[in-house]
Amino acid sequence: MRIIINGQQAFGRACLEAILEKGIDEVVAVYTAPDEADKPYDPIKEAAIEAKLEVRQPNNFKDEDILTELKSWNADFMILAYVTIFVPEQARNIPTLGTVCFHPSLLPLHRGPSSINWPIIWGAKKTGLTIFWPDDGLDEGDILLQQEIEITENDTLGSVYFNKIFPSGIESILGAIELVRRGEAPRKPQNNSLATYESWCKKENAEIDWQRSASEVYNLVRGCNPQPGAWTTFNEEMVQIFDSELVTGTGRIGRVCAVDKESLTINAGLGAIKVKRLRYGKGSKIKAAQFIEEQNIKIGDRFGLKSK
Repeated sequence: MRIIINGQQAFGRACLEAILEKGIDEVVAVYTAPDEADKPYDPIKEAAIEAKLEVRQPNNFKDEDILTELKSWNADFMILAYVTIFVPEQARNIPTLGTVCFHPSLLPLHRGPSSINWPIIWGAKKTGLTIFWPDDGLDEGDILLQQEIEITENDTLGSVYFNKIFPSGIESILGAIELVRRGEAPRKPQNNSLATYESWCKKENAEIDWQRSASEVYNLVRGCNPQPGAWTTFNEEMVQIFDSELVTGTGRIGRVCAVDKESLTINAGLGAIKVKRLRYGKGSKIKAAQFIEEQNIKIGDRFGLKSK
């Protein structure tokens, strides 16, 4: 088939490279977002240039001249592999066999931009990915294929995405292409009665409430690692917690109950959080050992509340 790939970042690049490596289909054009001033090219643009492919970077897919150019590729199929610019129906319908989109959740669950964070934050044991035929709604449209992804108790946002969803997503894109080529690609309607939508997981969502159960705090830390970073305060400075462990603990909420050479442990409800890596103030991410030494952390120190 003649394929247009519209994507961004590492995932878009990996999908492009996987299709090129397979060597069955022809990538006739690569679309990505416009360049940002004083920033490197998007990874998918770099890969496209290396492969001597046509690259286009429109800021919309509505203008007549952009639609005319899309038609000029005589494409059979288009893939949306992580896009931030809305692609409307008139553009999606230009390829003769249509357009599919990748989304990192089991749609219709977790429509929206932070669809990996929220399942982890809420303690889910599984999530997944979906390749679907998008319509003009947000993450709406018939499902082509889905794959479940396990969330273990030690997984973080980073491990779920980079170690599980990312490689499975590339395999699923290739699988979807094969189904479309053979004329066997399904179109299963989403069950909108089960749909959920969550917006961005932002800094205000990532503040730690030490009154919550330790398991809830632990899930928040995992679901925000590496972005946006679950945070608390110490001496009125922000502390973002990254690597952590759920442990037992006794004592007052928000207080340090244990310190060793590599970690500090902070009490929450019904347990505690052992902190192993963090960021203090505007500094870099550091091991807890460095923070303990520099701030002279001791048992009884308070996090999350202003010191009296």
